Amino acid sequence: MTLQQLRYIVTLDEYRHFGRAAEACGLTQPTLSLMIRKLEEELDVRIFDRQVHPPVPTEIGRQIIDQARIVLYNAAQIPELIRKRKDILEGSLRIGLISTVAPVLVPALFRYFGRNHPAVSLQTEEMITGTIKDKLHRAEVDIGILTAPAGDPNLLEIPLYSERFYAYISENDPAYALESIPSNSLRTRPIWIMKDGLRLFDPSEIQPGERLIYENYFEGGRVGTLIQIVSDNGGMTIIPETQIGLILFSLQKNLRPIVDPERKRTIALAVRKDFIREGLLNAVVRAIKSVIPGALLESMVRGDHIRL
Repeated sequence: MTLQQLRYIVTLDEYRHFGRAAEACGLTQPTLSLMIRKLEEELDVRIFDRQVHPPVPTEIGRQIIDQARIVLYNAAQIPELIRKRKDILEGSLRIGLISTVAPVLVPALFRYFGRNHPAVSLQTEEMITGTIKDKLHRAEVDIGILTAPAGDPNLLEIPLYSERFYAYISENDPAYALESIPSNSLRTRPIWIMKDGLRLFDPSEIQPGERLIYENYFEGGRVGTLIQIVSDNGGMTIIPETQIGLILFSLQKNLRPIVDPERKRTIALAVRKDFIREGLLNAVVRAIKSVIPGALLESMVRGDHIRL
């Protein structure tokens, strides 16, 4: 068994097509098929079911592929040890972000790496929290950016910044006349909110039998879409503080602070505990610091360097 063979099965699992997977591996289709068969013969198991189209992993094949991803991830750490010693930043960097931070952070990440570390191939993808954690475990992403706490003892969390929530209110809503919105009043009225998105109330605050009236959900992750929904349908939604600057100035009059108490969230960076790419991690932190106001930053990231 070789690392190359492990790359072949991981690539075929990603493409689910022998021709495209072979092209991605720089092989001919027959050669890729032969190399995977040799691995199956060596292990005495069938990794892919070739009787269906597209080819899919068998039950044991799924476990082998998941483990292969982790082996490849750890193997890639060895050159990183050398780059770290030489202070070289290069190679691929895969970041998964929750959608409610992506509009603020993704442009800053590409701008920072493009200017300062062009040898890094940056890849970002919006995901829900559960998917980010799963992909970190399977070494399919290198860094996750999500709402803390992630509640996963197998991941290392680094708090990045904390931000307040604001209510965005339709001009036709009675609450528009208020200067601020009492936090507890949000428990008893419908709010347009992203499903599995903004977490306004901690689960520990919900009383037994209490049901929050978050009846209006939409599947998606854009705050701009929520604002448009409120404009077209009335009511209110919740906006993270860092996204206020993305709202048209003429619409910012619809914003109201949430008080008694303020509602906040902490955004954290999450990595596997065997992550060693300290230089790239700090580059990500510096990119985020370039766009997030210093007053919102957590103490851990205010310094010059984070040590793993």
